[in-house]
Amino acid sequence: MAERAIDDAAARAGGVNRIGLYIALLQLLFTLCWTIYVVYLPKLAAEVGIAPGAVILILMLDQAIFTIADTAMGIAADRITTLVGRLGLFVGIAAAFSCAAFVALPFVATVGSSAQIAFIALIVVWAATSSALRAPPLTLLGKYGARPSLPWLSALTMLGYGLAGAVSPYLGVVLKNVDPRLPFVISSVVLLITTLALSKVERGVATAQAAPKTPAPARAPGRLPVLFIAAMVLLALGYQMHFSLNSAPFFLRFARPDDLQWLMPVFWIGFNVALFPASMVVKHRGGLIVMGAAGLLGALAVVGAEYAGNLNVLIAAQFLAGAAWGCMLMSAVSAALAIGQTGAEGRLTGLVFSALALATFARMAAVAGGLQKLPDYAPLLHWAPVACWSVAGAGLLVLAASRLRTGDTETP
Repeated sequence: MAERAIDDAAARAGGVNRIGLYIALLQLLFTLCWTIYVVYLPKLAAEVGIAPGAVILILMLDQAIFTIADTAMGIAADRITTLVGRLGLFVGIAAAFSCAAFVALPFVATVGSSAQIAFIALIVVWAATSSALRAPPLTLLGKYGARPSLPWLSALTMLGYGLAGAVSPYLGVVLKNVDPRLPFVISSVVLLITTLALSKVERGVATAQAAPKTPAPARAPGRLPVLFIAAMVLLALGYQMHFSLNSAPFFLRFARPDDLQWLMPVFWIGFNVALFPASMVVKHRGGLIVMGAAGLLGALAVVGAEYAGNLNVLIAAQFLAGAAWGCMLMSAVSAALAIGQTGAEGRLTGLVFSALALATFARMAAVAGGLQKLPDYAPLLHWAPVACWSVAGAGLLVLAASRLRTGDTETP
């Protein structure tokens, strides 16, 4: 009997690991779909008569929808998880609608200006339904994974996100002269197949697990979730301002524009390298502590990038900044699953992704308003990453320390 129990436990752990691998692939594919969308959106928008200056407004609309839909989908995932083996089916159905809308975009664009409303409607449908591919799959980890394994599983899923960030600059170059219908169709088909496979794996794990994992006893959440998400917004703002606004100008001090496609991925290399070592620290010290320490380390790395005297020093600083962001994001996912372990895993994870979308919206708004070109605001945007990561990092460390002082030994 003991041996059979050990075998069953090993089988369940293997199933959860497969879920983690599929979620990592899902994050990779979804992020690549977003890159494809951004690469082709100006061309497709022009075909339906949308002015080039309005493209940034469409991208801001996407992020506004993500901000709302990510949390909504996370809440829906929490409710669906009470039905054993059904969350993957929900994600698969939403993915089918998302992929259908995504595939239709380049075909509708060929109709011309008469299809402008249909084009915008498809974008709204795609953005809203694709939120089901972000927080809800991660909820499966909180439902089936043992708590000690959550940091490693979180690192595994974020690896897909990091790999997509690393290859995105090359993807933009490769797709420059390719008919948009081809990458839209191929990426959607592969994404849908992966999502359906995830649903199958979940059913297998649910069948092997004799009883659903019992949630931890409900406790009053207090201010922890609010402070955690507030810190996540600051960390995400710091990432957006540093990588999307400041990194390219940093590199252009020492390199040519053509070299950016080789230099920008340095940040994501650091991101990917740091994930699994950091997961071991999270397992023993908690996600809040690692998030806080990584925030302070990231702030120092940005200062190093600012004052770098040559390209080699700048590359090292960017690598460290990427590693710090990898630690922050992986720890945030792990902490969200731990904080929401009473049945709110989806809501907390959804709020993490909503924070990322809100920060992206803010960065796009700054670009649309031309703030980085205004002498009075340029220095503010330049040092914003240091301020955001320092304040959030210090705050998270204080929060973790206060929980330890009050006797809460299970710091998320």
